Amino acid sequence: MFDQLEKYKSHGHFFFEEKDEINDVCNAPKNGIGIYIVYALKNGKIELIYIGSSGKIKQDGTAKIRKGGIFDRLVNGKQFDEPSRKSWKQKVISEKIDALDIYWFETFDRNHRDIPVSVEGNLIQTFFDINGNLPKWNKEY
Repeated sequence: MFDQLEKYKSHGHFFFEEKDEINDVCNAPKNGIGIYIVYALKNGKIELIYIGSSGKIKQDGTAKIRKGGIFDRLVNGKQFDEPSRKSWKQKVISEKIDALDIYWFETFDRNHRDIPVSVEGNLIQTFFDINGNLPKWNKEY
């Protein structure tokens, strides 16, 4: 569904389960900006539930990296009124999710100059065009 992400060479993914602490399993860069996609693994099915981004571009064309980069956004970013390290664990439990499979991509680096929020918007638009709604954990866009 997201062939446009294949060009990004700096990427990875990790699993997050109820027993885990996200800061222990997260392998996203602490000095990069880009996007991330969260899939829920539940009862043998895979569902894309969230698309997010981290970092901005300053007026002069340079990257504004959140302190701690994509890693920090995934661990400490606010979602459901709490840091994701807490709220995602609560969601895994309450929604009976077996694991989250989290993919990240650096979209603005020495090889690419794609603004993270723009890539995020394109991915959300693609998802919306196919499904007629946003991913489950994206409340609005």
